Amino acid sequence: MNKQIESYFTKENIKISKIQLKLLSRYKELLLDWNNKINLTAIVEEKEFYYKHFIDSLLLLKIKELELSGKSIIDVGTGAGFPGLPLAIMQEGLFVTLSDSLNKRIEFLKEATKELELPNIYLLEGRAEDLGKNELYRENFDYSVARAVSKMSVLLEYTLPFVKVDGYFIAYKGPEYEEELKESKKALEILGGEIEKVYNFKIDEFEMERNIIFIKKTKSTPEKYPRRAGVPAKKPL
Repeated sequence: MNKQIESYFTKENIKISKIQLKLLSRYKELLLDWNNKINLTAIVEEKEFYYKHFIDSLLLLKIKELELSGKSIIDVGTGAGFPGLPLAIMQEGLFVTLSDSLNKRIEFLKEATKELELPNIYLLEGRAEDLGKNELYRENFDYSVARAVSKMSVLLEYTLPFVKVDGYFIAYKGPEYEEELKESKKALEILGGEIEKVYNFKIDEFEMERNIIFIKKTKSTPEKYPRRAGVPAKKPL
């Protein structure tokens, strides 16, 4: 095990095994290889990559009251697989669905999950507005999660339709989250969500602030939501 890389996780109080670290390292190699063909990340320096992609994704594991084993989660707009794929590596008992609208990103994720032999991952290609209407996925997950996708009022329409009543949408947000929450009051009321708690994290190594917002699904989302593809972003609730 690379002691230097292991120290990144130790410093942030994230427990990691040799096998998990090996899988994350191989995932990074695959991602950077594909990055020469399609744009997956602008972050390529090793230390920055581990902190801004892996450790940031795994901050969720530091929330001790969060139950993940045996639960289902959909990562909406996963891109190169963050945060869902690192979470699947670290939590074998978590059933992770990675969804994205771009075929090339899904093709990368197919290769990565096959290479890493991760049986707890399912891939889903399509726009959130369409997938959220599909009865196979609608209100079928314990959690939905999104990292760096869109502003909160739009994200809620993308993500809450996937979540079971009493489940949660978990949003990864930066330092401006409070303003976004104020602007999303109408969307929360319409879509059936309620802000329950915000967890604040600092990653001193890169002067990063990450706020993880738990939004509880308190009632079913009305059938008319999500609206057709493109509308939530153009006309936020």
